[in-house]
Amino acid sequence: MANLKEIRNRIASVSSTMQITSAMKMVSAAKLKKAQDAITAMRPYANKLTELLQNLSATLDADSGSKYSEHREIKNVLIVAITSNRGLCGAFNSNIIKRATAVAESYDANVSVVAIGKKANDALSKNFEIISNQSPVYDDLTFDNVAAIAEMLMEQFESKAFDKIEVIYNKFKNAATQEIMTEQFLPIEPLEGDTNGNLDYIFEPSKEEIVETLIPKSLKTQLYKSIRDSFASEHGARMTAMHKATDNATELRDQLKLTYNKARQASITNEILEIVGGAEALNG
Repeated sequence: MANLKEIRNRIASVSSTMQITSAMKMVSAAKLKKAQDAITAMRPYANKLTELLQNLSATLDADSGSKYSEHREIKNVLIVAITSNRGLCGAFNSNIIKRATAVAESYDANVSVVAIGKKANDALSKNFEIISNQSPVYDDLTFDNVAAIAEMLMEQFESKAFDKIEVIYNKFKNAATQEIMTEQFLPIEPLEGDTNGNLDYIFEPSKEEIVETLIPKSLKTQLYKSIRDSFASEHGARMTAMHKATDNATELRDQLKLTYNKARQASITNEILEIVGGAEALNG
């Protein structure tokens, strides 16, 4: 009977876990819809703004180029690692941490990190200097709050504290798929190829002034898009992970129930045999 009691306790434990994972799956599914709508709506604008800026930057003379386009000898690199504040989302966070570590090791330079997400801060702080932990941005994920982070990054590059800044994040594709992205934030890279023939714009006041106005806005939008992408990816990854966990818990519970029924049947059979044996002994 002790064995039966142990199996019953395991069934109850697995059933409780299954209820929790199922509830988390539904919560993530509800949050995913809103996050997915947000990134889907802003992605075309952000991409077009970045393309326009790169086109304009490519037409500027080297002497009149933006301070954010300056290419220097890479001695200090800053990696912006975007993860989540919470776990239970499969390999969502570990993939970013692995990619950030690999990118950092690929440079023969001093590498520091800006962590956006507690998981990035906790993991990367063991091997790299975290110059800023921006995990609280998820408490109120607005453009203005992200713009403040982008301004800090621009100041770090402008002051020559860092010669290159890269952003690593999960790009949202669908609820079950996220693509790990490594994008150069600064310096700005112009589009490859000859863009002069593709531009037919009238500039007022001047091309240089327009570029200088667009660059901060474009960089802020680019970072906001990256964090929004990661935010939607997080809910998709958590929903998928909790769905798999619920399925696994259901399968384990069914196996335990089968084991319990077999053990109970064997126990009842033994009791019947004992009763029959005792009755035969009395009759004999």
